Amino acid sequence: MANVPLEHVTLLAAMLFALGAIGLLARRNILFMLMSVEIMLNAAGLAFVGAGARWGQPDGQVMFIFILAMAAAEVSIGLALILQIHRRYKSLDADLASEMRE
Repeated sequence: MANVPLEHVTLLAAMLFALGAIGLLARRNILFMLMSVEIMLNAAGLAFVGAGARWGQPDGQVMFIFILAMAAAEVSIGLALILQIHRRYKSLDADLASEMRE
Protein backbone atom coordinates (compact mmCIF):
# COMPACT_ATOMS: atom_id res chain seq x y z
CA MET A 1 0.00 0.00 0.00
CA ALA A 2 2.95 2.31 0.56
CA ASN A 3 3.72 2.25 -3.18
CA VAL A 4 0.26 3.44 -4.20
CA PRO A 5 -0.13 7.23 -3.92
CA LEU A 6 -2.92 8.51 -1.73
CA GLU A 7 -4.33 10.47 -4.65
CA HIS A 8 -4.96 7.27 -6.61
CA VAL A 9 -6.65 5.59 -3.68
CA THR A 10 -8.78 8.67 -3.06
CA LEU A 11 -9.70 8.92 -6.73
CA LEU A 12 -10.72 5.25 -6.84
CA ALA A 13 -12.78 5.67 -3.66
CA ALA A 14 -14.47 8.75 -5.11
CA MET A 15 -15.30 6.91 -8.35
CA LEU A 16 -16.74 3.94 -6.43
CA PHE A 17 -18.76 6.28 -4.24
CA ALA A 18 -20.08 8.12 -7.29
CA LEU A 19 -21.05 4.83 -8.96
CA GLY A 20 -22.89 3.80 -5.83
CA ALA A 21 -24.67 7.14 -5.59
CA ILE A 22 -25.70 6.99 -9.24
CA GLY A 23 -26.96 3.44 -8.77
CA LEU A 24 -28.89 4.47 -5.69
CA LEU A 25 -30.54 7.39 -7.44
CA ALA A 26 -31.14 5.80 -10.82
CA ARG A 27 -32.43 2.34 -9.92
CA ARG A 28 -35.91 1.68 -8.54
CA ASN A 29 -35.25 -1.97 -7.64
CA ILE A 30 -34.72 -2.23 -3.90
CA LEU A 31 -32.10 -4.97 -4.24
CA PHE A 32 -29.97 -2.83 -6.57
CA MET A 33 -30.41 0.12 -4.23
CA LEU A 34 -29.07 -2.02 -1.37
CA MET A 35 -26.08 -3.08 -3.46
CA SER A 36 -25.39 0.55 -4.34
CA VAL A 37 -25.29 1.45 -0.67
CA GLU A 38 -22.81 -1.39 -0.14
CA ILE A 39 -20.58 0.01 -2.90
CA MET A 40 -20.71 3.41 -1.24
CA LEU A 41 -19.78 1.93 2.15
CA ASN A 42 -16.85 0.04 0.63
CA ALA A 43 -15.67 3.24 -1.07
CA ALA A 44 -15.65 5.01 2.28
CA GLY A 45 -13.76 2.08 3.80
CA LEU A 46 -11.19 2.19 1.00
CA ALA A 47 -10.64 5.89 1.64
CA PHE A 48 -10.11 5.23 5.36
CA VAL A 49 -7.63 2.41 4.69
CA GLY A 50 -5.73 4.52 2.15
CA ALA A 51 -5.51 7.48 4.51
CA GLY A 52 -4.50 5.27 7.41
CA ALA A 53 -1.75 3.66 5.35
CA ARG A 54 -0.55 7.04 4.11
CA TRP A 55 0.00 8.36 7.62
CA GLY A 56 1.05 5.00 9.09
CA GLN A 57 -1.79 4.91 11.59
CA PRO A 58 -4.04 1.91 12.31
CA ASP A 59 -7.08 4.16 12.56
CA GLY A 60 -8.04 3.51 8.94
CA GLN A 61 -8.15 -0.23 9.46
CA VAL A 62 -10.18 0.21 12.65
CA MET A 63 -12.69 2.37 10.82
CA PHE A 64 -12.87 -0.18 8.00
CA ILE A 65 -13.70 -2.94 10.48
CA PHE A 66 -16.41 -0.69 11.91
CA ILE A 67 -17.75 -0.08 8.39
CA LEU A 68 -17.74 -3.82 7.67
CA ALA A 69 -19.73 -4.50 10.84
CA MET A 70 -22.18 -1.74 9.98
CA ALA A 71 -22.51 -3.04 6.42
CA ALA A 72 -23.22 -6.57 7.66
CA ALA A 73 -25.98 -5.27 9.92
CA GLU A 74 -27.35 -3.12 7.12
CA VAL A 75 -27.45 -6.05 4.70
CA SER A 76 -29.19 -8.34 7.15
CA ILE A 77 -31.89 -5.78 7.90
CA GLY A 78 -32.14 -4.75 4.26
CA LEU A 79 -32.58 -8.31 3.01
CA ALA A 80 -35.24 -8.96 5.65
CA LEU A 81 -37.10 -5.85 4.50
CA ILE A 82 -36.73 -6.89 0.86
CA LEU A 83 -38.23 -10.29 1.63
CA GLN A 84 -41.20 -8.69 3.37
CA ILE A 85 -41.75 -6.21 0.54
CA HIS A 86 -41.55 -8.99 -2.04
CA ARG A 87 -44.09 -11.10 -0.14
CA ARG A 88 -46.48 -8.19 0.22
CA TYR A 89 -46.24 -6.55 -3.20
CA LYS A 90 -44.83 -9.38 -5.37
CA SER A 91 -42.33 -6.88 -6.72
CA LEU A 92 -39.10 -5.15 -5.67
CA ASP A 93 -40.02 -1.79 -7.18
CA ALA A 94 -39.57 0.97 -4.62
CA ASP A 95 -42.39 3.02 -6.12
CA LEU A 96 -44.92 0.23 -5.56
CA ALA A 97 -43.91 -0.08 -1.92
CA SER A 98 -44.47 3.61 -1.24
CA GLU A 99 -47.91 3.83 0.35
CA MET A 100 -47.54 7.46 1.36
CA ARG A 101 -47.74 8.66 -2.23
CA GLU A 102 -51.52 8.50 -2.38
